[in-house]
Amino acid sequence: MPETFNLKSFLADLPHLPGVYRHLDENDEVLYVGKARDLKKRVSSYFQKNLSSPRIAHMVARVKRVEVTVTRTEAEALLLENNLIKRLRPRYNILFRDDKSYPYLQITGHEAPRIAYYRGTTSGKGRYFGPYPNSWAVRETIQILQRVFRLRTCEDSVYAHRSRPCLLHQIGRCSAPCVGVISIKDYQHDVDRAVRFLDGQAGDVMRDMEGRMQEASERLAFEEAAVLRDQMAALASVLQQQTMEKIGDEDADIIAVAIAGGRVCVNLAMVRGGRHLGDKAFFPTHTQDDEPGEILSAFVAQHYLDSPLPPLLICSHALSDSDLVALLQEQLGVRTRVLTRPQATRRSWLEQAQKNAQMALARMLTESGARVTRTRALAEALGLETDETALDALYIECFDISHTAGEATQASCVVFKHHEMQTSLYRRYNIAGVAPGDDYAAMRQVLTRRFSRVADGQAPMPSLVLVDGGKGQVSIARQVFAELGLDISTLVGVAKGEGRRVGLETLVFADDREPVALGKESAALMLIAQIRDEAHRFAITGMRAQRAKARNVSRLEQIEGVGAKRRQKLLARFGGLSGVAAASIDDLCQVDGISAELAERIYYALR
Repeated sequence: MPETFNLKSFLADLPHLPGVYRHLDENDEVLYVGKARDLKKRVSSYFQKNLSSPRIAHMVARVKRVEVTVTRTEAEALLLENNLIKRLRPRYNILFRDDKSYPYLQITGHEAPRIAYYRGTTSGKGRYFGPYPNSWAVRETIQILQRVFRLRTCEDSVYAHRSRPCLLHQIGRCSAPCVGVISIKDYQHDVDRAVRFLDGQAGDVMRDMEGRMQEASERLAFEEAAVLRDQMAALASVLQQQTMEKIGDEDADIIAVAIAGGRVCVNLAMVRGGRHLGDKAFFPTHTQDDEPGEILSAFVAQHYLDSPLPPLLICSHALSDSDLVALLQEQLGVRTRVLTRPQATRRSWLEQAQKNAQMALARMLTESGARVTRTRALAEALGLETDETALDALYIECFDISHTAGEATQASCVVFKHHEMQTSLYRRYNIAGVAPGDDYAAMRQVLTRRFSRVADGQAPMPSLVLVDGGKGQVSIARQVFAELGLDISTLVGVAKGEGRRVGLETLVFADDREPVALGKESAALMLIAQIRDEAHRFAITGMRAQRAKARNVSRLEQIEGVGAKRRQKLLARFGGLSGVAAASIDDLCQVDGISAELAERIYYALR
């Protein structure tokens, strides 16, 4: 420990209160974040002779400072801990990818409700079912509801302007309430049956439909009876295809852990209303030496603070944190129970989830092996370190310039790390103040902007920096790196070969090494070509969007009397140039500052 941090004094002064602690290294990088019911006891335990695992011992050896935050309750500490883990992503915490919100199936609150795929808050009107593990599961359920209950999926604007039934009605997927083929009252009965089906009351729905079919037959309403008969047949077919049996009215999540080849898979199976909605596999990082119970605890804490907690969790192993579920219940205001030794059907649910975890892990290891082989080939070709840790940490940034005859010039930066492209780290740079078509000046500008932050210590330095181009672009990049005091050996240009065909590229180095042509069969070159092509794709899409935006605005700019303020008001009022172009002269007159004469001028100029 450095003299500025007195560990013994620090530990002595810690309170017996709940809170969050952070272990930091000599560079003030957060190594680990944890919560504690009693900060004094928990933090002190890290500095005893006998530690729980080699990984923790390795982490403690690097700790130079500890920071703590006291909270009012342990539940608050849990929330703070997971917010810090997601924001800081410490290298010794078990980390799960922070996914987007899960999708739901929505039945809207209209007079004639529609069924829709939905993401976002569930506080709006209507009913929301889920969450579902993926979009495919939602769309499959929508197809079931169309086939069995023939509910509409059309947007309100389409529904309100129909004059005759659409194709979905003709193929038996919608009962056409839009044009009165079915009465609103009867349609609402179908919606009610669909809701009950989603709530797990399929048996009751079937009996209700059977009773209504018999009643229709007795009234000699054979057409109505035939419709109900077809619905019953479709529902029976759906129920036969369900692989998960229903138990009571409980919703449940089944969580299984599989470990193999040094990697971990956590498989989450969702059951709602007795229906198996599907599985989702997670592959956490930083799991060396961790027991299944620790991995499960990390998953439950990180997952359910952002996702609904069901009444029942069925887990393949006991949670290492025995207080975790109680803390979640306190924080979220819901009740749940955990089963680790389920019986009967619940046991089959867990066995199925475990098999899916093992299969997903096997697939990932196979794909990961191929990716690692490709990364190793690149490292070997460039004389970089090839041990497993170095390969996983290999960090590549690739830059490309795109424009159309000098218009809307943009630079792209794409990132390769952990053996795959990291799309969340991609960046685009608008290039200004350079002559149209001057790619060298554009490259100088983007590299200066990006790597000035590296030189100032505000951003990490990549292991390898690729630029799309030959000696000229590499020379510009070398000048930038030399001016910033950065290592020029990390710079490599990708010069296109004859006919720009993939496989004929040459690698050009900034540190005067001889250019290298790896050849068509080189796995290293295929990886470089993939990264380069991704940078090119990302630059082009950004450039086209920028160009379209500039051209759209310029059409308004060319109209006499439409200055910046009026242009802004028009675009805001009508939601963009297409809205302005679609507006009538009377609509345009409603905008502040637009006279009848000017409205007419705008109307005809955009035709």
